[in-house]
Amino acid sequence: MSLEKKVMDALKTAMRAKDKAAMTALRAIKSEILKVKTSGANVEIDEAGEMKLLQKMVKQRKDSLGIFNDQGREDLAAIEAKEIEVIEQFLPKQMSEAEITDYLKGLIEKTGASSIKDMGRIMGMASKELAGRADGKTISGIVKGLLA
Repeated sequence: MSLEKKVMDALKTAMRAKDKAAMTALRAIKSEILKVKTSGANVEIDEAGEMKLLQKMVKQRKDSLGIFNDQGREDLAAIEAKEIEVIEQFLPKQMSEAEITDYLKGLIEKTGASSIKDMGRIMGMASKELAGRADGKTISGIVKGLLA
């Protein structure tokens, strides 16, 4: 089942439940999918593209959540947190930092990376392998710590 179909089913359920936060998040996903489809590039969104789209949406909301928390706007922060929760339902289960660290240690041993100069190579490989399951910022921080 495509992401668009899953979102539409979830939107119908949210409408029946009168869950405004879920409806807002699901409509945002639907809107982003529609933007890509009507961009004029005649591009069909594959599963990897869907994951990238959802990750981008979650990242945007996490950034907003941080800003709202810093400014003491708990009302807006709660809305963003709920939207993140709804969008993450459509993403694969995220790996914990311990799992990411274990994976990266194995990758570093396998490639023989020894200094921070090798970070680009490790990041490229890790980003492909962990796409959708780990945030790039988290991967980068862990790789830096392991190679430093």
